[in-house]
Amino acid sequence: MMLEKTDREELLEGEGKDASSRLFNNSLAKAFSLLEAFGRDRRAMNLPEMAMAAGITKSAAQRLAHTLVSLGYLRKDLYSRKYTLTARVVELGMRYTTTSPLIESANPYLLDLSIKCGETVNLSVPDGTDMVFVVSFPGHKQISVQLPVGGRYPIYCTAAGRAYLSGLPKEQADLLLRRYETHSYTPATITDPDELIERVDEARNAGFAYVNSEYFRGDINIAAPILGVEGVAVAAVGVSVPLTRWSFPEAYERLAPLVTELAQTVSSLFAPKRPTGL
Repeated sequence: MMLEKTDREELLEGEGKDASSRLFNNSLAKAFSLLEAFGRDRRAMNLPEMAMAAGITKSAAQRLAHTLVSLGYLRKDLYSRKYTLTARVVELGMRYTTTSPLIESANPYLLDLSIKCGETVNLSVPDGTDMVFVVSFPGHKQISVQLPVGGRYPIYCTAAGRAYLSGLPKEQADLLLRRYETHSYTPATITDPDELIERVDEARNAGFAYVNSEYFRGDINIAAPILGVEGVAVAAVGVSVPLTRWSFPEAYERLAPLVTELAQTVSSLFAPKRPTGL
């Protein structure tokens, strides 16, 4: 079983999407920028609002909106003349979860860990400077922080992000940490590159990373890297628990071994198979 490569080489070189390539389709890029302009703060928009949010002209927004309505990805309200996303966008995103060999292989183990510890277990993958949750198995106990599938969280101050970085070659991880723009989300957030490198080095040696209230107040995360066929991190599995129910030493002692074992098990599914003798 092969696992797709990530964009880690592209990140290492500091390159983004190659818009200068003759193969780059500007119209397609604008269509996606229009869809991505919608969010919690922009649930419905008219043409001028969409054009401004997507950074395109009003005429381009009009053509793209008409096409996306025809394809079923946008809906236009006849009275307000505002556009909203449709459920077809969810269907498109779900195609990733149903075609990913990583998710298919990891799902049974993620569910088992969620049942075993009674807490929320997540699988996340890197995308630029963020980690994106692609699978979440909620625990049967109430949690204070909701972690929706598709949610994006900074690599540098989340356990999943540090776990992922710990599975990269040290030189590459150190370079990325020094390039990230960091800021504090809580009083506990670590933003100093040297200290972040120390935390990732610690995670590399221990096999797992931890974060205590650095992104969300009162939230403890334990995560471990999942390695791909090349032996380099491609994702991270993590458990999220609240300080109202767990102490940090308890979470560290009880959850870290479970998370590490799960990550190693899933990683082994993608390890190169040694040829057997005749």
